[in-house]
Amino acid sequence: MNGVLDFFGRLLLSGVFFMAGINKIEKYAGTQAYMEQHSVPGALLPAVIAAEILLPVMLLLGWQTRLAALGLALFTLLSGAIFHFEPGNQMQMIMLMKNIAIAGGLFVIVAHGAGPLSIDGRSRA
Repeated sequence: MNGVLDFFGRLLLSGVFFMAGINKIEKYAGTQAYMEQHSVPGALLPAVIAAEILLPVMLLLGWQTRLAALGLALFTLLSGAIFHFEPGNQMQMIMLMKNIAIAGGLFVIVAHGAGPLSIDGRSRA
């Protein structure tokens, strides 16, 4: 049962990032402008898209899971601090707290691994 829950947790977490990466491709110019409004070079967008697509696939498959989860956790905290830290804006602070909670879940995966239903888990068997 725990293996199924591990997989389901990885599925839910990876889906958030994967869909965000696809959305950034579909709305490339708008995303680039949004980044630049927050003093982040728009030239970084391809790297952001790559991270939001490749790392969640690794997480979902359970391949190099701890590394993928750590990368996503750090990315989530950094992007939350840059794009959502607005103490006077309640909605942005809620978004920041969402990012912090997601990072917390990812840190649990870093600590405990992917579980048995994963490439990492199969390689240990």
